[in-house]
Amino acid sequence: MKKIDRRGFLWMTAFGVGATQLARSAMGQAVQSAHELIQDMAGKAPLSMRFNGTSPEQCRNWQLAFETRLCSLLGPHKPPQEWQVHQEDRVVLDDHIREELVLNAEGHPALPVHLLLPKGVSSPLPGILALHGHGEYGYDSVAGKVVESKAAGVIAETNYDYGRQLARRGYAVAIPCFLPFGRRSGNKAAYGGDDICAVTFVRLQLLGKVLIAENLRDALWAFELLARHPEVDSERIGCVGLSYGGRMTMLTAALEQRIRVAVISGALNVMQERIQVRYSCGAQVIPGLLQYGDVPEIASLIAPRPCLWEIGSSDGLIDSEWAETALGRIRKAYGALNAPGQLQIDRFSGAHRWNGVKAYPLLEKVLNPGSA
Repeated sequence: MKKIDRRGFLWMTAFGVGATQLARSAMGQAVQSAHELIQDMAGKAPLSMRFNGTSPEQCRNWQLAFETRLCSLLGPHKPPQEWQVHQEDRVVLDDHIREELVLNAEGHPALPVHLLLPKGVSSPLPGILALHGHGEYGYDSVAGKVVESKAAGVIAETNYDYGRQLARRGYAVAIPCFLPFGRRSGNKAAYGGDDICAVTFVRLQLLGKVLIAENLRDALWAFELLARHPEVDSERIGCVGLSYGGRMTMLTAALEQRIRVAVISGALNVMQERIQVRYSCGAQVIPGLLQYGDVPEIASLIAPRPCLWEIGSSDGLIDSEWAETALGRIRKAYGALNAPGQLQIDRFSGAHRWNGVKAYPLLEKVLNPGSA
């Protein structure tokens, strides 16, 4: 009988183990594609910190714990304490003034902000932080600034100039420009058709940064600009946004308790559902979130403050079954805090657009424009 040396023995043993595993694979668990693996994992996401309490104390304790966890996932997102304001332009229109500003602070990227101030209205003014969604014009559309003829069509289709509409209703409105949109998108051709959100997210991850946290810092920075403005009542500030602007409104209002009221439009979808299909928007990704919760848990941090969700009947980005499940989870927090009426829904006939029908009366009721 031929003698087998040590190397041969180890090779035969490895082959035997491998053959056994292959046989087991053939008889049992099939090899999954990346898509199938993610679908399976998403469906089984732990969501280990979902709120299941019933009392105000239980809810407040849960909010504190989940907010702490959320902030740890986001990483650094605090705005600077001091900054300089550079005014690029000041445009006087019939019913409001648009100040085109850039905020500068050491250690932070420069932040472009449109500040809209109504004309003929006495101060102190209530304030609105108006946040934009995806699109090549970034914050310009929300301010009603038409930079080219195509932009007017975008505004009309989605009722996108809600910042300008609010200025006309007597609010001071701050509109920051997020990464990587509008003037902060740079040369789009350099991305070769790839999703600029996904590419920006990956590149920032390698630098130890989270894209949505960068935009959260800028939203909070614009909020501070508004709160410190001499013509604004810092105790009467709300936050509104469509699409990604809705997502950022939810996150900003969840973590900034001084925001009195939030209107979230076109954003009642959850990440657990989104990643089960092709999904690449790195601007909305919070790494590790589904270990602990999802959109409903973040939204529950807004409770018991007033919050309105706008849902278009033909909005292709919102799955009705997942949306109802999400609302059920948010309602638990509002119910536990004895404030079920503070959570409102505007179901309107239409697609992915800003509606405003219930939003404007709610903002007026909470922020009371016209009062001094």
